[in-house]
Amino acid sequence: MKIDLAKKEAAIKLRRKGKSIRNIEKTLNINRSTLSGWLRNIELTNEQKTQLHQKWLTALIRARLKAAEINRNAKIERIRKIKQGVGELMSRIEINKTWGELIFSIFYLAEGTKKENAIVIANSNPEVLKSFLTLFRYLYKPNELKFRCCLHLRKDQSNEQSKNYWSETLKISESQFYKTQFDKRTIKSTYKNYKGVCVLTYLDMNLQRRILYIGEELLQTINKV
Repeated sequence: MKIDLAKKEAAIKLRRKGKSIRNIEKTLNINRSTLSGWLRNIELTNEQKTQLHQKWLTALIRARLKAAEINRNAKIERIRKIKQGVGELMSRIEINKTWGELIFSIFYLAEGTKKENAIVIANSNPEVLKSFLTLFRYLYKPNELKFRCCLHLRKDQSNEQSKNYWSETLKISESQFYKTQFDKRTIKSTYKNYKGVCVLTYLDMNLQRRILYIGEELLQTINKV
């Protein structure tokens, strides 16, 4: 009983000094429900209430920052594991001409035009078209003079700079570019890394038919799994 009374007196003393119930609980190792009964009639001054509220806000901000950091680190770790798994997967893959043509055909079936007259694919991501062309050149050894490009730009983009960029990226001469098309509806400024849409064309109807037929047959094969 003496220990309880001593702790009660200590708790009341701390409360009158403006300490929070949580702080007293941790300091004296007393159950919160017990403290609530002991301190029920202890009134804090307005200044003490303001100080406790400010401490609560500060602790809340710290807790949120800590939670955000924990979530950020957890996300980084999840991404690391995913990348590691993908790296292990890709290390086991070797693209030969058979697999290359299957990948190329599915790629084209998803992104390319289906109208039978030429191979046509459009994208705003330079890496997508660059990879498409790398695989194209590896598989078919195309006649480079049959390639054509047409840029679709926003009206605040430079035709000369854009042509030069896509020409360098795709290794296609600027002389093989059609007249650039501009979107006159542009209102907001174009964001920095946007390079416009490049429409890539290769003038070979028979090759396009082969690619589409392979893609369609591959879909049928997949659907039998």
